[in-house]
Amino acid sequence: MKRSTVKELFASTAQEQKVLVKGWVRNRRGSKNVAFVALNDGTTLQNLQIVVDFALMGEDTMNNITVGCSISVEGILKASAGSGQSMEVVAEKLEVLGLADAEKYPLQPKKHSLEFLRENAHLRFRTNTFGAITRIRHAMIFAIHSFFNERGFYNIHTPIVTASDAEGAGEMFQVTTFDLDHLPRTESGEINYKLDFFGRKTNLTVSGQLEAELAALAMGSVYTFGPTFRAENSNTTRHLAEFWMIEPEVAFNDLNDNMDLAESMLKYVIRYALDHCMEDLEFLSKRLQEEEQSKKAEDRSMELIEKLQFVADNDFVRLPYTEAIDILKNSKPNKNKKFDYLIEEWGADLQSEHERYLVEKHFKKPVILIDYPAAIKAFYMRMNEDGKTVRAMDILFPGIGEIVGGSQREERLEVLLEKMKAMHIPEEEMWWFLDTRRFGSVPHSGYGLGFERLMLFVTGMGNIRDVIPFPRAPKQAEF
Repeated sequence: MKRSTVKELFASTAQEQKVLVKGWVRNRRGSKNVAFVALNDGTTLQNLQIVVDFALMGEDTMNNITVGCSISVEGILKASAGSGQSMEVVAEKLEVLGLADAEKYPLQPKKHSLEFLRENAHLRFRTNTFGAITRIRHAMIFAIHSFFNERGFYNIHTPIVTASDAEGAGEMFQVTTFDLDHLPRTESGEINYKLDFFGRKTNLTVSGQLEAELAALAMGSVYTFGPTFRAENSNTTRHLAEFWMIEPEVAFNDLNDNMDLAESMLKYVIRYALDHCMEDLEFLSKRLQEEEQSKKAEDRSMELIEKLQFVADNDFVRLPYTEAIDILKNSKPNKNKKFDYLIEEWGADLQSEHERYLVEKHFKKPVILIDYPAAIKAFYMRMNEDGKTVRAMDILFPGIGEIVGGSQREERLEVLLEKMKAMHIPEEEMWWFLDTRRFGSVPHSGYGLGFERLMLFVTGMGNIRDVIPFPRAPKQAEF
């Protein structure tokens, strides 16, 4: 008999039919004669109730049905007479596939803290919270690929191992096959990277953008969706050492086109979540509301589904950096010195508190900030005519702050060379990138979306380590 999933059975209108279902036991209750087993197979939040007759199954089988064990059940699907479920399976045959030590199994049927579940990340998929997050994460991955595919983009795989630092930050994980206790040295005492696997110093990538630009300047519209790495020693709720980035690059697009694309993409994937993940979103919304009951009314977040609909239905504000500085300088938190980082002059690098003020307090809408000072942005962003600002854009969301960062790229060879020299970026190491400006250069634009930042927004979770299956952070590389 073909196995049915729990989700399929709850969607079925047929009853009094024989079914085969398999999964893990979430709970067990009952009397001496009959047991009611809550079965979950990961396809839905809902548990399927299995009615088990002691006399039919035998004492050994009944003793082995404990929380955490896996079972296979053949039985009759029926409308449930009890409260809490619409249907149930009356077991005719039950097999325990995998035993679980009832005393040692960590996920007993009670509420567990998120910190405890991080310590048991190998099992947390079995909880309602992480089952919901995992299903939503899959839906968001699918939605992103669908969005770009529908618009004629080509997905490309950019290298994970790279010799370039796209951001210029220098906080990268080094890749080597050297024996670290016996490093080869040159006559001057420096590490001889010519003897390493790649023949030069290499790192894990912080971005696939530069390689994506190469493809866009031949294919027109491309995007990457891959892992990126930052060796930033940060233990905040918003940072990971390993995370996933979506990076489109589009030839012939200017900054306005870039903003249009990013806003359309964000609305598309959020609507997809609302259309396809409502059961899981409702569960996470209820969880969030319970979590925030202890907060003052003015400090509580917008209800999750309402927040998603609000972003999907409203146009984003488009705001030059210079105007944002004026708003922030004259804001009450700045005047009353409530900001941790006071805004005193043009040129300040905005912090999360400033971004969230603009979105949540001032405009009460998502905001796209544009035309940042060149001094605080990367070398590849196109210089504006004023010689002070670049055609950069950051999209700011409620509760998150920056969720997308991008720009129109500097396509003029002489300007790019001048900026690289000023930022001490070696021209000889970037010859391949500069060739795209030497041979048929065109205006082009792109951006990066941190996928886990998107997941924080869509799920309402407060810690980025809870929206990726196996988080990598300082001193954390287990599982």
